[in-house]
Amino acid sequence: MKTQTIKKITQLLGMLMITALFSNPIYAQNKDVASATVAGQELTIKGKVTDEKGPLPGVNIVLKGAKVGAVTDENGEFTFPKLLSSGDILVFSSLGYEKQEIKIDAKTTFINLIMSDGLIEMMGAPSSSKPYKSKRSN
Repeated sequence: MKTQTIKKITQLLGMLMITALFSNPIYAQNKDVASATVAGQELTIKGKVTDEKGPLPGVNIVLKGAKVGAVTDENGEFTFPKLLSSGDILVFSSLGYEKQEIKIDAKTTFINLIMSDGLIEMMGAPSSSKPYKSKRSN
């Protein structure tokens, strides 16, 4: 008699566990969830930076007013490491190119930027025909 009671209790507990498992909604993490959250309009920004010759590796991308940034890879592509909000400004800079600022709006998810050549100023001493002599004594 005891074995039948134990069996019924075990079956009842099993049915309750299965019911509890399937009655709760199941949530999973998804990599694309970070693309756009409705509540705060936080966006993951990706993009590609090129010039007239092709992709630009090593372009610095910094969030204006913060110390967060990214660098383009060998294909000129990047994914910004922080979720951004509408109104944030990304600053793109690279040696030999003009600095550019892009303002993020609610629809921005991919930036395709073409960098333009910038003016490079060289600082140095003028050339002279007189050779330099050290003032140091040997």
